[in-house]
Amino acid sequence: MNRACRTGLPLVLAWLLALAAPAWATQPPPSQWTADIAAFQARDHEQAPPQHGVLFIGSSSIRFWTSLAQDFPGVPVINRGFGGSAIADSTFYVDRIVTPYHPKVIVMYAGDNDIAEGASAGQVIKDFQAFVARVRKDLPTVDIVYLSIKPSLARQALWPAMREANAGIAQWMRGKPNLRFVDDTQAMLDAQGHPRAELLREDGLHMKPAGYAIWTAALRPVLAEYGFATH
Repeated sequence: MNRACRTGLPLVLAWLLALAAPAWATQPPPSQWTADIAAFQARDHEQAPPQHGVLFIGSSSIRFWTSLAQDFPGVPVINRGFGGSAIADSTFYVDRIVTPYHPKVIVMYAGDNDIAEGASAGQVIKDFQAFVARVRKDLPTVDIVYLSIKPSLARQALWPAMREANAGIAQWMRGKPNLRFVDDTQAMLDAQGHPRAELLREDGLHMKPAGYAIWTAALRPVLAEYGFATH
């Protein structure tokens, strides 16, 4: 007999409650990231990261941003990008790699891998909304910044869906408190509207320092508005 029957909860009501539960509460654990999350927690145990700083989270484009501290001098930054993660992966691990730091600002870059793995633009938008809802559960007033999905040579065929996801997320965030969309698309395209090869590594996907320089320039004034001016 299932738990709903044992507690006297009608099966129909239990089913309705399950449908009402947010996606992050019902998804199975993304076990492929267990080692990455454990490494973050071990690092936190060895040296406590700053509280009330700026948390960068998302996929490998964040993980490879190894110059964060140099790019934002004087800003207490934390890098929690991992693997080829999707938005839902960050959502699942909010209690371990977001909430403990009580960040003042969260900067997310994710959605790129989602579309590469077959997600529609609409699903990416919904997954980002779920991430915001999960974060708000623990940190109701934290500021969340979404970096637009970048154009790349490796995923040029997927750019229409990525552009649609960017537009949908920007529209959803518009006018909502404590949410900010940062669009650096134009700076990453050439005069013909193609991804700038000089910004990308040999894989045509991940960025060179020149690409991160564009992200840095776009984010500095935003973080300054939140009280994180660079020295």
